Amino acid sequence: MDITLNNGVVMPALGLGVFQSPPDQTTAAVQTALEVGYRHIDTAAAYGNEREVGEGIRRSGVDRSEVFIETKVWVSDYGHDETLHAWEKAAGKLGVDQLDLLILHQPAPDRFAKTIAAFKALEVLLADGRVRAIGVSNFMPHHLEQLLAEAEVVPAVNQVELHPYFQQPEVQSMDAKHGILTQAWSPIGGITFYPGWGENRKNVMRDRTVAAVAQAHGKTPAQVMLRWHLQQGRSAIPKSTNPARIAENFDVFDFELDTAELAAIDALDTGIRSGPDPDVARPERFAMVIPEA
Repeated sequence: MDITLNNGVVMPALGLGVFQSPPDQTTAAVQTALEVGYRHIDTAAAYGNEREVGEGIRRSGVDRSEVFIETKVWVSDYGHDETLHAWEKAAGKLGVDQLDLLILHQPAPDRFAKTIAAFKALEVLLADGRVRAIGVSNFMPHHLEQLLAEAEVVPAVNQVELHPYFQQPEVQSMDAKHGILTQAWSPIGGITFYPGWGENRKNVMRDRTVAAVAQAHGKTPAQVMLRWHLQQGRSAIPKSTNPARIAENFDVFDFELDTAELAAIDALDTGIRSGPDPDVARPERFAMVIPEA
């Protein structure tokens, strides 16, 4: 299943995410995913595994032209010239001369002038063909308003936390208004059961409503949630390094949720964010230096 972005570039709707994937497991995960049938890999400079993603693509034997590579510029590389150099670092680690989608990882409102400068650098990279599409991640409606007031190019993608327990309707509405594709990170609610953010979190994988829909279709809760995203026109990038899970997450094209099932999942939204709040500055994390090689 493909989605056409607002600049005409075609992107596979379902991709493999590699957030928190240890570098020594990332190459095999990417190779497995491409052998299963994925054609979209999402990584980021901040994940520290771009080089391994590139190696996995090469080992798969799948032609580079068939793989949609998405990566992200980290906050410490924001600024016009810094972001142009961030492209060089990412392309070098991935072993490619063109990126399919390059996005800004955070709005970083505590230094938004540098965020704007970084996006203007993405516009340069787009104009000269070093990237095929550009976008943002974790941008809330007010961040998008500020960006669109100064940008020449409307972002193609906004990647945000989005799963049945946190659906961000205002973000989705703003994205749709401007022709921006909403892309879900933590699409099966992984952030609700990984250690780290938040307390007293409910695991969406154990939700009774999702489980009932899954049972009705002979599918798993993860597959139902991914199908929910796809049928509502979103991109989703589930992460796993487990070969069986990687295959399971791709096996979502042989069934369909009906209107009542989609509505039942929509009704699960709690409005409670599990990941970090994009409006809260994280100076120490933002200062993380992305290595040259």
